[in-house]
Amino acid sequence: MANQTTMSEFFLMAFSDVRELQLLHFVVFLFIYIVSLSGNLSIIMAITLDCHLHTPMYFFLRNLSFLDICLISLTVPKSFSNSLMNSSSISFQGCVAQLFLFMSFLATELFLLTIMAFDQYVAICNPLHYAMIINKRRCVKLACGSWVGGGLYSALHTANTFSSPFCGSIINQFFCDIQPLLRISCFESHTGEIALIVFGVCLASSCFALITLSYVQIFSTVQKIPSVEGRRKTISTCLPHLTVIVLFLTSGMFSYLAPTSDSALEQHLVAAFYSVVPPLINPIIYSLRNQEIKTALRKVMDRKLFPLICEEF
Repeated sequence: MANQTTMSEFFLMAFSDVRELQLLHFVVFLFIYIVSLSGNLSIIMAITLDCHLHTPMYFFLRNLSFLDICLISLTVPKSFSNSLMNSSSISFQGCVAQLFLFMSFLATELFLLTIMAFDQYVAICNPLHYAMIINKRRCVKLACGSWVGGGLYSALHTANTFSSPFCGSIINQFFCDIQPLLRISCFESHTGEIALIVFGVCLASSCFALITLSYVQIFSTVQKIPSVEGRRKTISTCLPHLTVIVLFLTSGMFSYLAPTSDSALEQHLVAAFYSVVPPLINPIIYSLRNQEIKTALRKVMDRKLFPLICEEF
């Protein structure tokens, strides 16, 4: 409990003290940000402008792309601007806001991916009742529920993390996250945070179980489709979403289970793996694996799509 300090600001871990490497970090992260932003905005634009994509599946995909833009915009611009300005400070209020929004976006993405798995399950296993089960009103409620649920879960973590005083101001990461903040907390016992982590693990396990159950039913139904072409087309519809889920879960588990390192480069790579890679790769996966998205994007580039009055599903 010694050396307790009322913090007015924190200092994020710099990529390097060498100016040339800081500029390299600026260029790389700026490029990653532009690519991610362009990819996700392209998907949002294609879905918005193409009336054929005004379906529940693409409604949730548009939410996912917007969520990825929010997620990467929360951490990467601050990181590359710090490298450019040779600065590493972040205000106390800024750190609180960054942690709250980051955890909120992560939880919302998990809930949204679970809902998308349920949508795939209903579409393939119960197609005759699909329009009745997954209607516009229910889609809006599910999407809003994901955002609200993610916010509430994040509020618990944020309040608990900042409820204790801090004995240091250097955050061993390029953005504010729970683990590096707890390391500079004056309290050695984190009973509240452990309880929240257990709750989070149970929540994530429940989502994973629902996703797994949905895909077990989907693959069981696919096996009953008589034509090879029908099976191939159905599987190709599910593959992008399944790939995104695997990427999201494995990146999260790797980052939180990876041992702590004193190397700034290693810390940056571990943190970037779950905060930067999914928003960067998700639009690439959907652009390459989803034929309807590819067709819509091609029309957008050829300027064959114009804002039309389209009826939602």
